[in-house]
Amino acid sequence: MEASEIIIRPLLTEKSYGGIQNKIYSFIVAKDANKVEIARAVETMFNVEVAKVNTLVMKGHKKSQNTRQGRTEGRTSDYKKAIVTLTEKSKPIAFFESLS
Repeated sequence: MEASEIIIRPLLTEKSYGGIQNKIYSFIVAKDANKVEIARAVETMFNVEVAKVNTLVMKGHKKSQNTRQGRTEGRTSDYKKAIVTLTEKSKPIAFFESLS
């Protein structure tokens, strides 16, 4: 897989904003990507050095909607989240630095 296929988008939440100062960044990644592939993808896309990667699979939320025909229920899609920590000597990712 290529780096652009592994990293889908950055994850921007209140909790992820807190880690930007410590060079900890969150991304939504492909479900079948492992930690080594994620680390290589971040290193090639952003030209940084990765210290460690933590991954977890987030389950989709239940959604319900009332319509004329009655109530319909469903779920949002599951996704995989990666929390990437950079080394001390690595430069920060410019995209996240412009947000804080």
